[in-house]
Amino acid sequence: MVKPKPIHDISTLIACGLGFFLICLYTSYSGIGISPDSIMYTSAARSFSAEGTLKTFNGIPIVDFPMFYPLFLGIIKVITRVDPTAFGVILNGTLFASLLYTAGWIMNRFAPSSQLYKWLLLVAIALSPGLLQIYSYLWSETLFILEVLFFIVAFRQYLNTHAGKWLVLAAIIAAIGCVTRYAAVTIVGTGGLLLLLDRSLPIKKKIGHIFIYGIICISLLVANLTFNTFATGTVTGPREPSITPFIKNLYYFGTIMCDWMGFTPEQYFLAIPIASVILLGFIVALAINYFRRSLNSYENLAITFSLVYGLFIILSSTFSRYERINSRLLSPLYITALWGYTSWVLLWIKSVDTKRTRQIIGTIATIIMLGFIGKEGYIDYKRYMDQVADDYGAPGYTDSSWQENEFANFLRSDEGKKFMDPKVLIYTDAHEAVYFFSGMSAYLLPHRYFKNDVALFYRRDHYYLVWFNNLENPELINIKDIQKVRNLKLLKQFPEGAIYEYDKSKDETRTD
Repeated sequence: MVKPKPIHDISTLIACGLGFFLICLYTSYSGIGISPDSIMYTSAARSFSAEGTLKTFNGIPIVDFPMFYPLFLGIIKVITRVDPTAFGVILNGTLFASLLYTAGWIMNRFAPSSQLYKWLLLVAIALSPGLLQIYSYLWSETLFILEVLFFIVAFRQYLNTHAGKWLVLAAIIAAIGCVTRYAAVTIVGTGGLLLLLDRSLPIKKKIGHIFIYGIICISLLVANLTFNTFATGTVTGPREPSITPFIKNLYYFGTIMCDWMGFTPEQYFLAIPIASVILLGFIVALAINYFRRSLNSYENLAITFSLVYGLFIILSSTFSRYERINSRLLSPLYITALWGYTSWVLLWIKSVDTKRTRQIIGTIATIIMLGFIGKEGYIDYKRYMDQVADDYGAPGYTDSSWQENEFANFLRSDEGKKFMDPKVLIYTDAHEAVYFFSGMSAYLLPHRYFKNDVALFYRRDHYYLVWFNNLENPELINIKDIQKVRNLKLLKQFPEGAIYEYDKSKDETRTD
């Protein structure tokens, strides 16, 4: 069968248009979604545009996150002279359309392929609530997920030809991925695992290719981490040990799978069984492909990445503390997992002898897929009503609760920007919020876990404390802790928070 040329692939182009439209739709009320991470990326991009450095708003090199995404935003800002918060909608709409185009291009090359299957999957991807959320925000996943698909394309070419140029290209994509998201080590792991399992490659050549692949893959990451170490003394910023055990993280993984499958929280009792079946299914599928010597298919690459990425998130969450496993963290495996658990139907239909049976299987699979798409559409509709029709916006610092926030509006005002002496340090429970609303640099209150940082804070003689009532983080010391040992002078009170000052020279009632 002759594959359709991409420019004539109308169904894929329609899906691209649908994806771009949906991103514009969900950001139509308040613009691109802005979260604390978004502000870190944006401030570093502004720093790059203005000074050629990648520093966050408090003057510290960005180390909690890899440098490529803020660099990417910064380069666009240099070229367009437009701020990331302004071009974010067009950028994300374009990235989402590119993701759909690449997914369609890949599915055209499935073996066997089906235009009906491709169209159903493209609609499912375009309507995915998880992906629509990702591409409604200035988040690095918007670029990383696309890099995953680029890697699959390049590495599949390598597996087919064992040509060095494709190995190098795949390794370069993986290297860029590693400085887009630290979790991109899973891309490296995917390629490395398949290189080890590839029995068609002579041992001597395999060793050489693994060495070349590994060196290129980790080159940018090593450079990034080395810079972080010299700049801040930490490799990826301060990290705390995990407080969630493996079984709990497996449960959280399963709850996201339940959400993606259209289940309700009442069905979360199925979370661990579903998570176990999904991961074991990937292991079995990879083993079958290994023994059948069919490692070089797009479907197998998708299965391998899903397995490696899923296990990485569960295990890393077991040993290191970061945000609880959620849809955003797992979003990079949505497309690949969807392929892994649907593409086998094409093989099943092909293996059936009678046309009537093939039609029955195809009809049942189509009905199930339409039901899945319908559930996605219903979730998307509810989100539209909550965020757009009801004039709320994407949850974050641009939604209506912050637009109508008296404290935030004061910080935005000229009075607010001049209210505090710029020579005095500002501490807060949400340093990114202070910067976003006022443009002022602020420092996060220390984590309880880091005792030295807490001790250093209490040795400060003079500082402001900007306290947001609804943003309190239980891992940070809070205002009650501080007031036990320091007399804070209330300077300005708001329904949503307050501004305090501590000045040791004026405090006669407290001693160190």
